[in-house]
Amino acid sequence: MSPRRAPRRRRSTGGRATLLTVVTLAGALTLSACSGSDGGTAATGSGGNYVTGASGIATVSKGERTEAPKLDGETVDGQNLDTTTLKGKVVVLNVWGSWCPPCRAEAPAFAKVSKELAEAGKDVVFVGINTRDNEKQKAVAFEEAFGITYPSLFDPDGKLMLRFPKGSLNPNAIPSTLVLDKEGRIAARTLAPLGEDKLRSMIDPVLAEQ
Repeated sequence: MSPRRAPRRRRSTGGRATLLTVVTLAGALTLSACSGSDGGTAATGSGGNYVTGASGIATVSKGERTEAPKLDGETVDGQNLDTTTLKGKVVVLNVWGSWCPPCRAEAPAFAKVSKELAEAGKDVVFVGINTRDNEKQKAVAFEEAFGITYPSLFDPDGKLMLRFPKGSLNPNAIPSTLVLDKEGRIAARTLAPLGEDKLRSMIDPVLAEQ
């Protein structure tokens, strides 16, 4: 008489379902940070309308813009910075982390364009927001490696990003880049890494405004 087989235990699907949920959410966050729009779309934000073009760059007409929040604190190199003191100039805000591959990919373009515009005497300043780096030294090493000469606010917990009003063109991905007009209002945003040409295409129209 052959021995009886022990009954097979049914696997719990709870752990598998949880794992799938985590993987799905992680994938969605990765796509939101790295992909651009396939076509032009319009949306209504807090305080105005914005249009996202095929390049993935969203722009707001001059009369529809929302004022950017005050962004202040200590920079990566230990200085104090308050972006509200920069009104009168176009401000390019770039959210980055030393751990972020797309940030490393776009860093040479930001280093080059920021230096060339400064040398040309243009009314534009660059400000970084370094986020989710738990040590300043990692951010300092990143800036030295890529020749970044403009200041970056140190924001390890991402609190500065939360100051932007919901529904506005807020920097809700890493990397993100915003361009503020000379009145401190949000004129353009992208949630994708930028090369030199796309970066200039965000800045030049705002610089040309009267």
